[in-house]
Amino acid sequence: MQIVCFGEIMLRLSPPGAQRMVQARQFEAVYGGSEANVAVSLAQFGIKTAYLTRVPDNELGQAALAAVAQHGVATHLALKGGDRLGIYFLEQGAGRRASKVRYDRAGSGMATLTPGVIDWRAALEQATWLHWSGITPALSQGAADALLEGLTIAKELNIPISCDINYRANLWNYGKKPAEIMPALLAFTDVLLGDETAFEVCLGIKNEIDTAPEVVLSAVKTAFPKLSHISMTRREGFSASHNSYQGLIFDGQRLFTSKKYDLPDMLDRIGSGDAFMAGLIFGLQKADADLQEVIEFATAAAAYKHYISGDFNLCTESEVRALMEGNLGGRVNR
Repeated sequence: MQIVCFGEIMLRLSPPGAQRMVQARQFEAVYGGSEANVAVSLAQFGIKTAYLTRVPDNELGQAALAAVAQHGVATHLALKGGDRLGIYFLEQGAGRRASKVRYDRAGSGMATLTPGVIDWRAALEQATWLHWSGITPALSQGAADALLEGLTIAKELNIPISCDINYRANLWNYGKKPAEIMPALLAFTDVLLGDETAFEVCLGIKNEIDTAPEVVLSAVKTAFPKLSHISMTRREGFSASHNSYQGLIFDGQRLFTSKKYDLPDMLDRIGSGDAFMAGLIFGLQKADADLQEVIEFATAAAAYKHYISGDFNLCTESEVRALMEGNLGGRVNR
């Protein structure tokens, strides 16, 4: 069994503490990216996971892959190519000042990917699940076409496919709108994660502000009947460091809702959606998946991520289950 996650890994640069970018005289460096984050989370849960990406053939590309590999993710599928590694700058918010992200990823290995570069049949030979996100088709037409090539082969091989829409407005700048690209890719997908905004912009599923979640998810199911499970999260932001978080999953007939977590004094929310996605995959890849259990685990995993710095959710299955059972971190584990 091997779950393959496909997408771009980047260098993340952040000013120390709560400094603004214009104040920074140095940056803290870590590596991350949506699909890499999912792969690392799954590896922490004991799932055999491989990461398929394309990085430049230089020290930064090597360091990025090493950052994933050190957490138990196989990187033998990674390709070398492109002029540079993508970068994103993160300014951590504080109080009433929101966090801010700036991308610098033009010309990266994934942005310059084209069909035919990846031997998809070889890459998926051992795969029992394929995960992708809407970030890849947002990078370029070539990346979108290469992804479509892979999804077509995965479907031929009867490999379950999951997607986190991950709508990023600042990435879609090569002349195509998300709604022109995403539906064709989702036609191959079995498990979908998104939110009301992503469903509207990427899929054309219009909804009112107060539309009940089961109505929204039912509309997505009607538009894409081959989806087996559709999930979404709901976040309420009281400040940059205090949110609430809840997960929902719909199987076409019933809606399952998790407990709501209050998250004060958050350390780092980047990657929390990826932690949630990893929790979904972890539960749904089991033949006897209990959807209430699945959504509770995924939401607890995401809640845990808010208190781990960096992109990766470095927590074990047992730690997530402890949080599910009410362990709020007040005691020292000795």
